[in-house]
Amino acid sequence: MNVLDLAIIGGGPTGLNCAIAAGKAGLTYLVLEKGMLANSIYHFPENMTFFSTSSLLEIADTPFISHGEKPTRREALEYYRRLYQHFRLRVHFYEEVLSMSRQPEGHYLLKTTKGSYTARAVVVATGFYDTPRLLGVPGENLPKVKHYYEGPHPYTGQKVLVVGAANSACQAALELWRKGAELSMAIRGGELYKGVKYWIRPDIENRIAEGSIKAYFHTVVKEIRPDVVLLEGPEGAFRISNDWVLALTGYQPNYPLLERLGLDVPKDGSRIPLHGVESLEAANLPNVFLAGVVCAGMETNKLFIENTRGHADIIIGQVRKRLAGLVAG
Repeated sequence: MNVLDLAIIGGGPTGLNCAIAAGKAGLTYLVLEKGMLANSIYHFPENMTFFSTSSLLEIADTPFISHGEKPTRREALEYYRRLYQHFRLRVHFYEEVLSMSRQPEGHYLLKTTKGSYTARAVVVATGFYDTPRLLGVPGENLPKVKHYYEGPHPYTGQKVLVVGAANSACQAALELWRKGAELSMAIRGGELYKGVKYWIRPDIENRIAEGSIKAYFHTVVKEIRPDVVLLEGPEGAFRISNDWVLALTGYQPNYPLLERLGLDVPKDGSRIPLHGVESLEAANLPNVFLAGVVCAGMETNKLFIENTRGHADIIIGQVRKRLAGLVAG
């Protein structure tokens, strides 16, 4: 079996950036992506606009052209398609990594749904958006429950409960209400998330204040049934009539995968995989590196595409030096 210089797990912006840097450095590499190109971004809402400007999202010295200052989901997908095609990146789509083990010679054997590969070094760039934070309540597996919001059209004329109060929940609630849904929100705390963007907050607060959107504060979901949702608030348990539940309560790294890869992940609140802050190397696995937002663990509001773009150069620089040392030795 041929041994790759580098295996990259994840075909999102960070994984593609690492692949481009590896190709420029003359390394043999392969990207293993469980879904499609930029899988997480594809599952963003269809009308989503990024909070970052296009210039802050650029990678590989390749301009990101958008019609407005802040690019849309559609423009981002086009940008990553062009990167993939222009650099002729070696990516295996729809191939999920199942396990990774270190071999006696120091290489890593990765087993996937379609085969196995051996690599001298590995980059884990799996992000977090693919794994929603579940409510953990009865009925969450009903077809009416969605953890991703793609667009408003299916919900016109429907009774929709949005669970959550951060940016994605507030944006979805506003769009759904404007497109004809009967909208309610279940909010665990006593106010909207403090980080709601300044151009969203006044709109959602005004809609709640005027009663257009019914917001239940200090309220949690207790059970989901086909035609109702059972909630619990300050005055006790109650139920509301309901057609759909959008549980937009946030997302997290794929911890079962990280554990199968053998990474050391503490069980504390942040659940940040142990790694060198500057080297990005896993604490317990030599030549395995973490890249992108997965480095933040559950603190998903700290790292973004724009402030992790330098991870690729850091990692590829170290891999090159170590491989050169092996050749010299």
